[in-house]
Amino acid sequence: MEDVDFEDEGPEEEPDGEAWETEDDEGVEGGMEAQDDSEVTFALHSASVFCVSLDPKTNTLAVTGGEDDKAFVWRLSDGELLFECSGHKDSVTCAGFSHDSMFVATGDMSGLIKAWRVDAKEEVWSFEVGDLEWMEWHPQAHVLLAGTADGNSWMWKIPSGDCKTFQGPACPATCGRILPDGKRAVVGYEDGTMRIWDLKQGTSLHVLKGQDGHQDPLTCVASNQDGSLILTGSVDCHAKLVNSATGKVVCVFKMESAAPKAPASEGEEAESNSVESLGFCNVMPLAAVGYLDGTLAIYDLSTQTLRHKCQHESGIVQLLWEESSAVVYTCSLDGAVRLWDARSGKMISEYRGHSAEILDFAINKDASIVVTTSGDHQAKVFCVQRPDR
Repeated sequence: MEDVDFEDEGPEEEPDGEAWETEDDEGVEGGMEAQDDSEVTFALHSASVFCVSLDPKTNTLAVTGGEDDKAFVWRLSDGELLFECSGHKDSVTCAGFSHDSMFVATGDMSGLIKAWRVDAKEEVWSFEVGDLEWMEWHPQAHVLLAGTADGNSWMWKIPSGDCKTFQGPACPATCGRILPDGKRAVVGYEDGTMRIWDLKQGTSLHVLKGQDGHQDPLTCVASNQDGSLILTGSVDCHAKLVNSATGKVVCVFKMESAAPKAPASEGEEAESNSVESLGFCNVMPLAAVGYLDGTLAIYDLSTQTLRHKCQHESGIVQLLWEESSAVVYTCSLDGAVRLWDARSGKMISEYRGHSAEILDFAINKDASIVVTTSGDHQAKVFCVQRPDR
């Protein structure tokens, strides 16, 4: 029982008998909340916490956004609130710090985006677009890029607000990434197409559609460290490796379903699968693809073959590679974070503490800390102990 962490709920709340009972009566399958490996719990959100980012400069601050229309900037060491990013009127689904940690931006589903100066804890800019799909800071400048449901991508200088738009097809811009050179961005769309944009010229350098595109909406996109390769993932369960200079598809990774599914009977929906997250390893020619059916696939880029298949009990929500090793982290719908050795395909460790699915997570630079957000209204900080260091 002493594992249950009440420390962040304020000193005035004694864990009385009733509080214990309600915890247990929620009937989460398999007693997900029994084990808590986390060091710190941030509990100021009053609904699901959708997103988290760490400040890149010091890795001491987190920003989280939630279904309660709130975003908070808080300290990792003790969960102490620094300031609230107030004024949102819909679920905050995007939040992140600028490359130098000077600004933090928060965006809600309705398309209200705000930028805050971290040291002054004050709002410096705000803008309203259509329904927001994704948002990302430029890797070297105070520039924000966002994609919306009308197919547009927007770029602003912060805090001046100088604006540029990139018009996609008439369907949502579902995912996007600024490439490491800071000059191009890759954007994926609901119609299965993908565009590589020249940010300065505002023109599209390459369009992948038809056979080169996906059959279903794009869900995620990533690039390798030097930006020469792009990986796109889709509801069609394919991941496409693309040369960013030529816009040509290098290869397609297709996943057969993990178990033969019984054919769906009349009126019953076939079990759906899709690519949920993907990323490149920095130290070996490997890519990881995470699927809704719980498969983590490690692909060898030099031979373009499947190297390992790591099965999860439940769907993978997101994956991240460690900066300087062949270790991939996954978070999943069962509320656990897992570390996998991509060379062997073996699980290194797993961390639990949430009583619901994990919706987002972030890793600090030296891979000693993982911060998670969950449907249980909490964000948690885990210290990752690894035997090999």
